[in-house]
Amino acid sequence: MTDTTREMHQPAPQPQDAPRQLKFRNSVPDWSIRAVTFLVFLYFGTAKLKSEAGAPWVVFFDQLGFGQWLRYVTGALETAGAFLVLISATVEIGLAILIATMLGAAIVAMFILHDAGEAFVPFALFSGMIAFWLHRRRV
Repeated sequence: MTDTTREMHQPAPQPQDAPRQLKFRNSVPDWSIRAVTFLVFLYFGTAKLKSEAGAPWVVFFDQLGFGQWLRYVTGALETAGAFLVLISATVEIGLAILIATMLGAAIVAMFILHDAGEAFVPFALFSGMIAFWLHRRRV
């Protein structure tokens, strides 16, 4: 038999043979990552908004020397970003806010505090959120 005859007798592809559609948005893994992101940034964002005299964030922002206004702005951005990540239509906006905040935190740790060890956690969160954002855009 020739090649053209073999090709003519091959069965048509069935629907179960078609590549499956990847669905990540609003799936259980997507919601799990969003929920953890929400909890982490809600915890740290609201902690920055507390004004007790000896609170760790008050002391930290005093050491930076920019004043307490930056603590309030950072806390508000982290809290707002956390809530935006929970809403399906605003996930990307929330991630963008949180990514920018963590990039700023890593830059402050590296170049103002001169402590690369302090930059690890913000940079890890920054990298993880970029990976999550890119994965959501790809799938």
